[in-house]
Amino acid sequence: MLLLGIMWGAVYWFRESKKDGRVALIYAAGLAGAFAGAKLGFLFAEGWLHFYDANRWMVWLSGKSVMGALPGGWMGVEIAKKVLGYRKTTGEQFAMLLPVPLILGRIGCLSAGCCGGIECAFGRWPSVEVEMGFQVLAMVCLWRMRRRHWQPGQHFHLYLIAYGLFRFAHEFLRATPKPFLGLSGYQLIGLGTAFAAVVAYRRRNLAE
Repeated sequence: MLLLGIMWGAVYWFRESKKDGRVALIYAAGLAGAFAGAKLGFLFAEGWLHFYDANRWMVWLSGKSVMGALPGGWMGVEIAKKVLGYRKTTGEQFAMLLPVPLILGRIGCLSAGCCGGIECAFGRWPSVEVEMGFQVLAMVCLWRMRRRHWQPGQHFHLYLIAYGLFRFAHEFLRATPKPFLGLSGYQLIGLGTAFAAVVAYRRRNLAE
């Protein structure tokens, strides 16, 4: 699922790189940032809790987080654009492409039996399925926004705001460690990502 998600983005971005060779480098930087963010996000949220486990290295090496990957990839893209002097907006394209690999990633979660929900009155909360539903809804909304030319240049920021707030709320129903005064590390990352996206949204509005 991970490889399919990477290929999904690579096909589009390498096609775009024929118009400007810098685009491929920006995609590569975004991918590198996403991998780094996924690992750091997991280590911050719950990886450190396994410090005394006998199999801690297996946990640390295998653990990763979608919530960490998004801000990490965003930072990678922005740094690459600044270094390369690329001034065009890329958020619309990234936003439209993102839900598909995230859905593929959650299919991987279903097959691995991870990222489950808490026990509820009716059974275990279907956390993976709910997150897939969010991504489908986001994809439809982004498609309509693009068709109607609504909020141009802001789609990626709006996606990050929506997903960050969704994850903050949804984490209460996910069976993840919550060592930060009853909150999980993913909730803190989600809030931080949403806040950073709000700042970026306002800055772009002011610049225009």
